[in-house]
Amino acid sequence: MSFEKKVTIAHLSDLHFAGRNDRYLMEKLDVMLGEFVRRGYDHLVMTGDLIDTAVPAHWTIIRDALSRHGLFDWTKTTVIPGNHDLIDLEEEMRIYNALNPDDRSRQRRVDERLRQFNDIFRPLISGDGEETAGVPFVKVMHFGQIALSFVAVNTVDPWSGSENPVGARGSVSRETLRALMEPGVRQALDDTFIIGLCHHAYKVYGTGALVDQAFDWTMEFKNRDEYLNVMKNLGVKLVLHGHFHRFQVYQAGGIEFINGGSFRYFPERYGELTIEAEGRWSHRFVNLAIKR
Repeated sequence: MSFEKKVTIAHLSDLHFAGRNDRYLMEKLDVMLGEFVRRGYDHLVMTGDLIDTAVPAHWTIIRDALSRHGLFDWTKTTVIPGNHDLIDLEEEMRIYNALNPDDRSRQRRVDERLRQFNDIFRPLISGDGEETAGVPFVKVMHFGQIALSFVAVNTVDPWSGSENPVGARGSVSRETLRALMEPGVRQALDDTFIIGLCHHAYKVYGTGALVDQAFDWTMEFKNRDEYLNVMKNLGVKLVLHGHFHRFQVYQAGGIEFINGGSFRYFPERYGELTIEAEGRWSHRFVNLAIKR
């Protein structure tokens, strides 16, 4: 594909692989990735919850699938983790009931899984083989005359019996937000089309019904407005995310948010983003007509 006029991005989220015996989903993913290659997409983004188990070895399922289709490459794919990638609820409850550990031990478990995630997916995070590269990261790519950048953050909070009982609430660390405001970050992003990547949804239900409010709380992106302000200051055009399993597009603070839904529950649907010269862009959800 010529990059002179446009760049096309496919967006998947929330694959929730249960392991290597998840053969039905693997078949669906192979079909989807094959279609991406056939249709000539320039880049693929996956916004978290690649697996459902928080077992680091299971991330290799995704790595191997990308490799089979020639997509395990810095220029072709970008991935970030979600809460199901980094938190094992059964493990947390078992350790909590046995030892009643403090919050620092919970954070250490999340940090260790994030380190392992970075180890497996580092070839997609850093194009120069930097050994310490990992989430969060800024990724700048050039497709002919169009320069594209991703600002990717981790929004997974550790499990807590009182503050995060189902492990689905999230936030961006203050350290990450401060780092993104450093002058060097903005300079690196100059003259690029900037896309934010996170797992948690800025918007869930937001209704007045008590049952929805309770659900909202368990899924909440806690410091979403702080995150939004940093994205606005960086000049981000739109944010791709997942977590809340709906395919939807909405606006907050002048930024478009695009929810990638869930590949596990809708394995024939994905998002397609087209970026043209001078910052023009469009988005649609695509349903594959796959013969059964």
